[in-house]
Amino acid sequence: MFPTITLPVDADAAWQSGPYDGVQLLVLHRDELSGGVTVLRKFNAGVTVPAHIHPLANEQVYVLSGEWEESGTVYTQGTFFFAPKGVKHGPHHARTEVISLTLFDGPLTRS
Repeated sequence: MFPTITLPVDADAAWQSGPYDGVQLLVLHRDELSGGVTVLRKFNAGVTVPAHIHPLANEQVYVLSGEWEESGTVYTQGTFFFAPKGVKHGPHHARTEVISLTLFDGPLTRS
């Protein structure tokens, strides 16, 4: 029924280096038509991702575990973020290891 199925992630899963030091990605799905991607992201404790823009993709994030700080507020498990394409967001600081489920609905560029 579903065209894409990703089985439960295990400890040996193929995490890849992310666009910033201390960030790893596990790709769950790629949309070849839109360039979008759904990933699990793992931020090492203490990592700060600088403020940035995704000019061609909306970003939707659900925090699965950890403590994430942005603009003086700490967010924890169960927090949902939405960053519209073209809108600057961050910096993000991982106070602990953070794992999030993240969907980008268009191609990623770094700016």
